[in-house]
Amino acid sequence: MSIFIVEDPKVDRLHPVATARLCAAVTCGGLRLVDLIESLNTPTYSLARTHLQAIQRLDHPVLQEPKNAPKDSHPKLVLSARLAPTVETLQTLEKLLKEPDDAPTTWLVDRGIPVGVLHPNESYEAILNQGRGYLEARFPKNPPPESPTRTLAVNSFQYPHDVIRTHMASFAANLQWLIARREYQQIRDGVFVGKGVKIPDWVCLDVDAGPIVLEDGVQVGPFSLLRGPLYLGRKCKVLEHASLKDGVCAGHTTKIGGEVEASIIEPYTNKQHHGFLGHSYIGSWVNLGAGTCTSDLKNTYGLISMEYPAGRVATGMQFLGCFIGDYSKSAINTSIFTGKWIGVCSAMYGFVTTNVPSFSNYAKLFGQVAPLPSSVMISTQQRMFSRRSVEQRQCDIDLIHALFDLTRSDREGLIGLD
Repeated sequence: MSIFIVEDPKVDRLHPVATARLCAAVTCGGLRLVDLIESLNTPTYSLARTHLQAIQRLDHPVLQEPKNAPKDSHPKLVLSARLAPTVETLQTLEKLLKEPDDAPTTWLVDRGIPVGVLHPNESYEAILNQGRGYLEARFPKNPPPESPTRTLAVNSFQYPHDVIRTHMASFAANLQWLIARREYQQIRDGVFVGKGVKIPDWVCLDVDAGPIVLEDGVQVGPFSLLRGPLYLGRKCKVLEHASLKDGVCAGHTTKIGGEVEASIIEPYTNKQHHGFLGHSYIGSWVNLGAGTCTSDLKNTYGLISMEYPAGRVATGMQFLGCFIGDYSKSAINTSIFTGKWIGVCSAMYGFVTTNVPSFSNYAKLFGQVAPLPSSVMISTQQRMFSRRSVEQRQCDIDLIHALFDLTRSDREGLIGLD
């Protein structure tokens, strides 16, 4: 019995959230799909996008390469990497894996789009021959009434804003799952900490809406507000006078200051100065300069629409901030307007009133928007890694080159290096 995860073509619509990372490694509600897969203790193989295959092999060994699957073997479950990492998803997968081999084929569907199938009755080789589009190609659009197949509704990501929507809906339950599985010390009602965590006397802890979970080595500065549901990864540092409230999730080795609300911050990112970050997703190795602020509410209090490369999409959400890809940076006093996305490896200055292409210097306020060469970002990557005692591997360098080529269309019309 095994699982096969596929980064299907709709993963591409999650730019910039899943551009420089595996879709199964996108954090939402304090968990990643790869965390749920690991907990299932079932052999799992994954078809990643070409530019991320080396990263998958080195950083996520639980996701094995499909070429290593036993010859002529059949996966019991084929899943899209876009499945939302929630407790409900885990329970669904556990239930499906327990079904007998002669159970009918079951399609997992979200908003009419297939995101998984139980008993595909095809070998790994046959599925690989159909590539990333396997699920949609095989999904019966109009099955006859006597068809033995069935469908099951699940939650997945179709656009970046779904990550924030799901994060807020699932965060408290996901944290309870973590608390039950890991060893924490409960220092007071609803506050769970790992080793080496010390909280000063002058910190306000509010768990009325959900628990607070602090992993090993978290540092909290005095006169801070921590309001649950809240998750801080290993060696996260909270600066003094910080206000973290209503659904903040920060990965390991991050620095957090100012006011943060309902946001996801991936590992190795710094948002340590004053400024507001709300209902946003921030990738890894991002630095937000002092005074950087995001807007997450329109002046009209209306619902927010996003302008994606695939077109304009109504989110149905009143609160929505921004989405910043890995390795991007903001200068001091940068202001990011509601519902904007910033690509990977970009630098922002002044007012960000439009979406920002990857690998670009965005200073529209000053009449300057120009490309950034990949060589600059590789040098920047090396400096950032050395500050965190992280080795810059050849696969990290190769990733920057690949990202530059993959996002070339983002920069169409910009004068400069392309």
